[in-house]
Amino acid sequence: MATSDQLLVVIDPVARHSDGESVRIAKDVLSAGAATKLCLPQGPEEFARALDRRGSRRPVVVGDDRALLRAVTLLHRRRELGTTALSLVPVGARQSLARSLGVPAGAVAAARAVLEGVERRLDLLVDDSDGVVLGDLRIPPVAAREGAGADPVPASSPGSGRPWLRTCQSLVRTLAARPTRVPSPRPAAPGPARLRVEVDGETLVDLDQPVEGVSVTPGEPGVAEVEVRPASVGAEASPLLAVGRRVTVSGADFRYRADAVVSGPVRTRTWVVRQGAWGLMLPARAGELRGEP
Repeated sequence: MATSDQLLVVIDPVARHSDGESVRIAKDVLSAGAATKLCLPQGPEEFARALDRRGSRRPVVVGDDRALLRAVTLLHRRRELGTTALSLVPVGARQSLARSLGVPAGAVAAARAVLEGVERRLDLLVDDSDGVVLGDLRIPPVAAREGAGADPVPASSPGSGRPWLRTCQSLVRTLAARPTRVPSPRPAAPGPARLRVEVDGETLVDLDQPVEGVSVTPGEPGVAEVEVRPASVGAEASPLLAVGRRVTVSGADFRYRADAVVSGPVRTRTWVVRQGAWGLMLPARAGELRGEP
């Protein structure tokens, strides 16, 4: 059954460049089921203006994990998450966060969830700089594969509409002498860090115990699950586990990966779980979540 809501469909430019066919399918399904207004922002500023001017229309983001995170961050900083239910049609290379949140894979199934699904209130991890985390937090950040998720060259790049220019450039590159390539050394893996990790005011690990890593993941509603992996000599040390609402990490300069974004270095950061802080449209039935008909 089609929704009676009016939709603002914001199509991220990365999605348009990376998978135009999925974007077209999503537009067709959404337009057939509801009154839609399409917005094609060219960058983050236009993306933000589109959300600001949505009026009573329900926002639908067509894009990858980064587009979803951008939308949630904008609405959070405008203090509008409590009154706005977001929808996502995942298109693009990075979709692991969308899958973990329960958004169906595939343009048709995801668009159907936008039209026929229900709003689920989800927890949000908010830090003391007003940053947000929708999924996992890791210290130190897991290194991304080189080149993964790189934005494609825009159609308006120099020479994109001049075939003769591209041919000349290609010929020059072919004739030019190619210098010997020296393999770049791989960056050294980060060593153990000395960090103090506190959960709800209780110290889980202190500066005298080096740690290999810290992870914070969503737990039961209202709390996060914290795992600290101590550095071991010889026998592997057991991880330290805790559950709580407030997590503070401090010590030497450290970087952290929140969803798809690496931040830092910082010397201290506190994250607080805000229960049911934002809403996401998800399939109404468990079968739909698995992509079943």
